[in-house]
Amino acid sequence: MLPLRETYLAFGTPDFTEMEIAAVTRVMQSGWVGFGRETIDFERELAEYLGVPEVVCVNSCTSALFLSLLVEGVSSGHEVIVPSLTWCATANAALYLGATPVLCDVDPETMCVTPETVKAQLTPRTKAVVVVHYGGLGIDIDALKRSLPDGVAIVEDAAHAFGAKHPSGKQVGASGNLACFSFYANKNLSTGDGGAIALMDAAKANRLRRLRMSGLESNAWSRYVNPKAGLALEMPEMGYKMNFTDLQASIGRVQLRRFGELCRIRRDIALRYKARVLEAALPISFQSGAFEESHARHLLVGICDPGRTGMKRDDLFLALRERNIGASIHYRPLHAMPLYEQYQSTELPGTEVLSASLITLPIGARMELSDVDYVVSHLADIISGNARP
Repeated sequence: MLPLRETYLAFGTPDFTEMEIAAVTRVMQSGWVGFGRETIDFERELAEYLGVPEVVCVNSCTSALFLSLLVEGVSSGHEVIVPSLTWCATANAALYLGATPVLCDVDPETMCVTPETVKAQLTPRTKAVVVVHYGGLGIDIDALKRSLPDGVAIVEDAAHAFGAKHPSGKQVGASGNLACFSFYANKNLSTGDGGAIALMDAAKANRLRRLRMSGLESNAWSRYVNPKAGLALEMPEMGYKMNFTDLQASIGRVQLRRFGELCRIRRDIALRYKARVLEAALPISFQSGAFEESHARHLLVGICDPGRTGMKRDDLFLALRERNIGASIHYRPLHAMPLYEQYQSTELPGTEVLSASLITLPIGARMELSDVDYVVSHLADIISGNARP
């Protein structure tokens, strides 16, 4: 066996510097750490980056998906089409509202839904489709929109895709749909946790702002800067406790200023993987579009061919973990989980092809090119003892 590194190489680690630490310290010393001016400024800066008029920050992408489906009118009796190849939060958001998630297939090359896989699951009860920009690949939203009947909303699960672009050249988030982002610890832009909804509709945005703040017309910050706002609190509907905080926003504002640098590092890491895997002639291919400029490269997802590696994907995964390489699997399909198997109405061949072969290799702005060399060298070493011609 090749020499082992002493430290574990996680598949995704946030890149925080002294600038993020100084920003958090500044907010902590200000005496105001909850929702306030910092969050409002972060929302404005996100909107400018994405090219949209409205951004609403919330406590997680799961909350963003839930609130987006809620304002699109999803409720009990409705169906929401979601890909089976996704994290459970995508479908959970529909269940929270009493709706039925309907699992659809993905294209085995892009690993994303297509107009055809979505149309195969449409019924008169379909109220919304949640599309996942899997791995950071911006899908053709315009083509999907043209294929759907009037009255079916599109919500974009862009948890992987901050910084990605659609084939049209638009930023993911600027399509006109409600687009939900994640700022979880391993995301391209991280605030530790949190999420955001990007949209065009001011009325929906204002409703989302109320819903994240228990349904109140005003928030603690507005009542602080304008004492009269606290004299008569208005609550037109029930809301939720899903607000963002200024502590998180202070990190996010620095991350956004550094985002070009963070993207360049991820691009260089991905291209190094591509070159080294080709050089080593490994029986591994990658998600279509993974090396294009439009891809966010949140995940670098490989497809390992068991027929050529001579070993099951799960065995390869465990072998990498034993060598301090934080490989991961995105994802075990929802229809393979007990909670969701009842929502599979048709065969999902593309998802089945992928489910036993996907493996996510470490990628992140904290990585060095030498980390890639370590991963690929050990991949080659593991496979060489098992590979078949």
